[in-house]
Amino acid sequence: MSGESLLVILVVGLIAGWLAGHFVRGTGFGLVADICIGIIGALIGNWLLPKLGIHLGSGIIAAIISATIGAIILLVVLRLIYHRGRW
Repeated sequence: MSGESLLVILVVGLIAGWLAGHFVRGTGFGLVADICIGIIGALIGNWLLPKLGIHLGSGIIAAIISATIGAIILLVVLRLIYHRGRW
């Protein structure tokens, strides 16, 4: 893995985590946690969306959208687990 691809992964993770934090209110975790949530969200989005028949295409914008959708799903699940089912 080259330095440029690692940088792209971190930037996509940061943007996706930040966007997901704004969509799911009350989940301000900080810069490092946003990157982690965005990267895990990218894995979830890249696995789940094709299974549902949703294909966003290729490119950085599609990667950010997919990672954001995955990060939102991750944050909602974490909120449900953390708050024991209360929204």
